[in-house]
Amino acid sequence: MTLQIVRDWVMKFNALGPAALIDRKAPGQKPRLNEEQRVALAKMIDDGPIPAIHGVVRWRLVDLCQWAFEEFRVTVSPQTMSRQVRALGIVNSPPDLAITSRRPERSRILKNLSRAAARLWR
Repeated sequence: MTLQIVRDWVMKFNALGPAALIDRKAPGQKPRLNEEQRVALAKMIDDGPIPAIHGVVRWRLVDLCQWAFEEFRVTVSPQTMSRQVRALGIVNSPPDLAITSRRPERSRILKNLSRAAARLWR
């Protein structure tokens, strides 16, 4: 323990009392997406992509990153987008599978469209 650490503790104690000496969680970096942007993201995932507009039949993380940039001009990495999607309560199966809608009937339709499109491109 150095003299500087003891001085810091004394300064904290004098300013805020004993509660100041309890370690707190570091604030960390400011979130990339604010609350209203997260709500829009959840709605976009729930509604699912429109193939004619979005050019995809299922959302991938990179597609959602691109959508976030086009919509909000916010650059988000796929890793960060993965954390955001998980925080929304949407569980992404293995990484090679795309994010589908939480509505099962829409997911089934989108999967069938995806298979049909794959057959066309063979």
